[in-house]
This record gives sequence, C-alpha cells and structure tokens, in this order.
Amino acid sequence: MAREYVIRPSATQMPRIAFADELNPQQLAAVTCPPGPALVLAGAGSGKTRTLTYRVAYLLENGVQPGNILLLTFTNKAAREMLERVAGLVPHDLSELWGGTFHSIGNRILRRYPQEAGYQQGFTVMDREDADELLQGAILEMRGGKVSELPVKPSVVGEVLSYCVNVGRSVPEVLPERFPHLEEWEEMIRLAGEQYRKRKIAANALDFDDLLSGTVRLLEEHPQIAEIFQSRFQFVLVDEYQDTNPLQSRFIDLLSAKHRNLMAVGDDAQAIYSWRGADYRNILSFGQRYPGAQIYKVEVNYRSTPEILELANSAIDGMQTPLRKELVAARTSGELPKIIPAQTGGQQARFVVSRLLELNDSGTRWSEMAVLYRAHFHSMELQMELTRAGVPFQITSGLRFFEQAHVKDVGAFLKFVVNPSDEVAFKRMVRLLPGIGDRSAQGLWKAVEPLGRELVQERQSGGSGFSFSQAFEGQKVPARSAAAWRQLGHTLEEIAPGGVPVSPVHMLRSVREAVYDDFARTKFPDYDVRREDLNTLASFASQYENAEEFLDQLALMGGADQSPVVRDSSGESLTLSSVHQAKGLEWKAVFVIWLTEGMFPSQRSLASADALEEERRLFYVAVTRAEDDLYLCWPFIKRSAGAGDAVQRISPFLEAIPEHLLEEWKISGGFM
Repeated sequence: MAREYVIRPSATQMPRIAFADELNPQQLAAVTCPPGPALVLAGAGSGKTRTLTYRVAYLLENGVQPGNILLLTFTNKAAREMLERVAGLVPHDLSELWGGTFHSIGNRILRRYPQEAGYQQGFTVMDREDADELLQGAILEMRGGKVSELPVKPSVVGEVLSYCVNVGRSVPEVLPERFPHLEEWEEMIRLAGEQYRKRKIAANALDFDDLLSGTVRLLEEHPQIAEIFQSRFQFVLVDEYQDTNPLQSRFIDLLSAKHRNLMAVGDDAQAIYSWRGADYRNILSFGQRYPGAQIYKVEVNYRSTPEILELANSAIDGMQTPLRKELVAARTSGELPKIIPAQTGGQQARFVVSRLLELNDSGTRWSEMAVLYRAHFHSMELQMELTRAGVPFQITSGLRFFEQAHVKDVGAFLKFVVNPSDEVAFKRMVRLLPGIGDRSAQGLWKAVEPLGRELVQERQSGGSGFSFSQAFEGQKVPARSAAAWRQLGHTLEEIAPGGVPVSPVHMLRSVREAVYDDFARTKFPDYDVRREDLNTLASFASQYENAEEFLDQLALMGGADQSPVVRDSSGESLTLSSVHQAKGLEWKAVFVIWLTEGMFPSQRSLASADALEEERRLFYVAVTRAEDDLYLCWPFIKRSAGAGDAVQRISPFLEAIPEHLLEEWKISGGFM
C-alpha cells in the first residue's frame, strides 16, 4: 500500500490568528475544541456565525486540508458568508472545501455516482414549478380529465409528498396529523406519488427532495461509496442543527460515521420549524447518538440590552429541555421592555404607528424598526394604519394582506354583485369552479353579460325582482361544473337577494362557507392560515354596512398605487414580518403585536403540550430580535364577524414574566 504524503503550507504563508484576542472565552473553547463530536449551543445574538467561521479557520491553521472539511448550512447565502469570512482570515485556497446547503452537497455527490444511485448521467434537477408540472401530468394520467377538473391542486399534493420524504413517513401516517383537510384524498395522493416517481425516472429528472433522499439511499446501499466520502470529510460542521429534519439528520450521521468529528451548532430555544418537518429531538438526543460528545455553551449576547435579555431568559424558564443556558449581555444597561395593553386591535395598530413616527422623528431609521407577529393576518389593521399615515413598509412574508389571492378571490364575489358589469370579477369568480378554465369563463361571460345589464336597469328603476339563481340556471356549462354552477347562483342570490347586496360581513361568510372553503381546502397547502385570513377579513368588514364602501377600502389598501411613501431621503422601509421569517435578523426597535391567548400562542397549539412549547420558543425568538427597544402589545377585545366582540386573555408567555422586568404603558385615544 502506498504511503500518503501531505504537502503542508509553509509557515510564511500562514500568519497565525490570535484566537484568544478575537474570541470570548466561550467562543474560544468551542473553536479550539479537540477532535470528536461536539454540540455548540449558541444563543441568540451570541456570534454563532463567528464561532463557525473561526472553527474552520482553526482547523485550517492546524493542518487540516480544505478538502477534508464539510460545512452544511440551510441557505446558500449563509454558506457564502461563512466561506468569505474564512477566506478573509486565512490565505488558503478554499476551492476544495465543500460548503453549501444539504441539497447542494447531495447534488455534488449524486453527480459523481448517478448510476449507482439509480439515475442516468446528466440528470435534470427540477425547480418547484417544473416538479408541479410533472406531478400534474402524473395525476392527469392516473385520473384522466383536464387540469381544471383535478380535485386537489398538484402543488398541494407535492407539499404532502415532500413532507413525507423529509420526515420518513407514509401518506396515510402524515395526513391526519399534518393535513387533515386532505384525508378524503389519501389514496389519490398516495397513488399520485407512485406515478410521479415513475415519471421522474422516465424523465431522468430529480426534484429537490431526491437530491437528499437519493444521496442517503446511495450511501446506505453502497458502503464502498459511503467510505469514500466518510474518509474525505474528516471534519463535518453543521449550522442551525435544531432545524434539521429526520432525513437531514440521517445524511449528517452517514457522512460523520468514520471520523465522528461532527460539530453541530444550534440553539434548542430557537427550534420553531416542526410544521415543515424539523425534529427538535435531533438536538436533544445528540449526546445519545454521539456518546462522549462535548457540549459547549456560547451565551454572551452582543445584540440586546441586559433588560431585554433578562426578559428573554425569563420567557424560556419553563421550557422543558435538558440543555439549559442563559444569555448574558455584553452591552450596558438600557430601558425596560414595555408592555402595552390596548382595548382593540385597531387601537393597538394606532399606538404602534404613533410610536413608530415618534421614534423616526427622534432619529431611528425605518430600516432599524420592525413589527413582528405570529401569523400574517395579524397585521391587517396595522397595514391599514401604516398606509393611512404614509409610513413606508415592506412585508417579508410576501404580499400585503389585501393583495393576497384568497382575499381577492372572495372579493370578486362581492364586486360582481355590486357591479354585474365587472368582467374581471366574474371571470375570477367562475374560474374557482371545477371544470372551468379561461375559455369556459370567457364563454360564460358572453352569456351572462346581458343579464348584468338587466340587473343594472332593474336597480335604476328601483325594482328588486332580479334572481341570480334563475339567471344562472339557464346557462350551458360543462357537465362536471353543473352542480357548482348552480351552487354559485344560489350563493349570489344569498348575498344579493333580489339583486340587492346585503352587508359585507354576511356576504363574506356566505361565500366562504358555500363556495370558497371547499375550493381552498384542495388548492392551498396552507389552508388553515388562509381560512384565518378570511375570518379576519370578515371581522374587518363588520365595520361597514355598505358593500361599496368596503370594496373601496379593499381597492385602496391593495391597489397598485399603494407603493410605500418615502418619508426620508434614504428610501428605507419599516419591516413587517412573521416571527418565523424574522429569525436571524435584528432591529433597534421591535414591536410584537397580538400577544393574546389564541393568537400568540396560536389557537391550535393550545391543545398540544409540544406545540405550546414550540410557541414559547417562537416568543423567545421574537423578543431576542430587539437591540434597544422592545414593545409587547396585546388588545383585550377582538372583533368577531357576526358574533360580537370577544374578550381575550393575555398571552400566557407575557403573563409568566415577572412584573419588575416590564414597564407598563397605559394608552388613551386612538379610537375610530
């Protein structure tokens, strides 16, 4: 056997890093730890990226070759940032160092051994749109018919199948727990998955899940290939380990099996992604899977004031975890976090806007402030107030509330009965029905347009004898659409009896219950979230008796002319974000809104101890985004569509915080 000789870099090429001068003692201990499995518990704002970066630099300075290091991250951006920082610390050629997302590393491995993995050379990697199209073809081949006749949207089926792959469970196992609204389509989804796999093989195409599942299968079924990579990767480093799912965890374990030099960096208190398959138990059981593993705690926080951190530590005092840690502030003292009770969601929104304007006037830039919430629909009233006040804002979670597809869908029903000449509203409405696409919608519009003119004339003459159900009954529609078309006529008659629209809140409730709920269940993977959005929209609509006024508000709040109004010369914007999407970010001033039981924590989480624990961690993530100022808001009255006002309880997470850690603000004014 040939003897291996490794060329070492010369000393003149490697100026030594003064690690002890550039790292605090906790970071230094983790960075310079001896070989072997290590779990680094890096708290919020404690320099996690710095710790990982210096660990890679430390390995390189101590003779480990770049090609023997694997760095796994959840985003390409994170990998690039870390490798750029490493390149700035050491003068090594890092081209041989493997760093990237789980999927990108899986792709590199599969490209080297495609046939052994069951694929052909030159396979294609599909993006989500391509994958949905192939899945759509599989479903159509299995069921026949047209795209518009599919009972469940391909993207929804894809979401279920992807979740199954990542958690290692079958369709029948995950549907009742994760997608209960799709249980009636269990067999179709399962068979669609089988057809989809066959189509992928025939097309020599892989989706993103295959990049990981195919690699794991390759390593498990071909030990000699696994040996190649296990020997190569002498040191494996993993970022955000608490967010790994079972498939990713298996991937890590396989690649670390030989040398066991695995450094997993994460924070059990920030494990908030179980809904997409992440398994909190991976970080909790690290020591059991890697006997002898050392645990390093990095608890010095450089982001927040001591007062904010004391509240954050208090928030997770009751968290059930064997991995205890406590954040310690590196900064000097600041102000106490504020708790702000408000009477209603509207008053809460007006307080937030008022305080934002004050902070901005006193020198805090818009980009240095954020408003966080548990779910996107919580921001509806706030978006309205910000728009009225001319405050520039951006939404990290996507479209503004009134621009979302499901909000515009139900709005189309109201628009049509108010203005039966609205062609766009009519077509949007009927395309929601099974079996009706663009061509059918156009044909129906030509038939219905004269009826619209008839209704307009009826209204002008003061009559109320028009009947939507009778008018729709005589139209020719595809056979598969007949029942839904009749139901549409009855629904329009219900929301505008005799052609006269009822109140907006009653219209919205009728549309959702009679038509839209069934549509949304099979078209959106986040059906529950969208249902809450529509409930919130109905609560907002209860302020209006007149449908035209309500629709005017929808148009003004969601119109294309509502670009942010820039109040300063920099063109910056305030950030509105769900807490999930705020993870990893920070702002000088942070407002957390709707901190009430059933909102934050969410209503669904109250029935499960595990889910409630995750909500607690989510609250911890929210408060640790703040650097200087933290405002915790909760309205004790919630408007409910058609059910009167509901009194709300303060969030149990706020209730558990000792009074001396908070300054209560009593607000007045701000009523409509």
